[in-house]
Amino acid sequence: MEKDRSFLSNNAVLVYFALTLLITWGGILLAIGMDGILGNSVIPDEQMPLLYGVTLLGPSIAGLVAIALFDGREGFRSLFSRLRKGRVSPRWYLMALLTAPIVIMTLLLIFSLFSNVYRPAIFTEANKTSLLLTGIFMGLVVGFFEELGWTGFAVPRLRQKYSVLTTGIILGLFWGLWHLPLFVASTNSSGAIPPVIYLLILLFSFLPAYRVLMVWVYDQTGSLLLMVLMHAPLSASQLLLIPPELSGVQLVIFDLAFAAVLWLIAALVIFSSKQRLADDKGAA
Repeated sequence: MEKDRSFLSNNAVLVYFALTLLITWGGILLAIGMDGILGNSVIPDEQMPLLYGVTLLGPSIAGLVAIALFDGREGFRSLFSRLRKGRVSPRWYLMALLTAPIVIMTLLLIFSLFSNVYRPAIFTEANKTSLLLTGIFMGLVVGFFEELGWTGFAVPRLRQKYSVLTTGIILGLFWGLWHLPLFVASTNSSGAIPPVIYLLILLFSFLPAYRVLMVWVYDQTGSLLLMVLMHAPLSASQLLLIPPELSGVQLVIFDLAFAAVLWLIAALVIFSSKQRLADDKGAA
């Protein structure tokens, strides 16, 4: 029994990942069935709230269960303390809130010079106020429930063993994998791109890069609240900015460009942090 507990404790993040996939993927399968996942049947509008609900339950419930199993009351105290931590420098709020929308909007505007399909969704929507409020609300809900697990439990555990870069890549790849059932049906519109390649780009191009940035900001601030706020604009931008008709080669081009810019930003901030740390040591 002690060996089993020790094994689970030493692999707490893997246990968390397994619970997350079990809850999310199992919930999606029960909610829309395999035909819904594969895109062989149309998901009724009234089922969409259920689909999104069971999807978000995975990271949040698994995170709370993992904290209860491995950290106990002290873990929950830490979770709520980090969730309430809002007194950080304004520059961190600016980075958290503006990185995703500024990069996405800039790329869409540049690409729209060559094709109208890239025109930001908010530009073509008749009821812009309703779309904006819906996007903000959805972004905050998604950010809160996902980050209860991703940053609430997994990031601190991974940072005990790995660097910011490695932690971000590990969690970013799992983050992409977690989305898998929601994106399988999208391969029906992959066009000239092989479905497997299309799916790999949608899931694993920009998410690991953005997660590296999130881990870096969290490392600098220790604020779980800020991670909720940094997650929210990325999710909201999918509704507010990404044109719904964007698919196939055009979507792949955008996702790869978005990933390239995020990786460049991540490289710059990590390099500057290491350089500043080296300078501080030299001064000491």
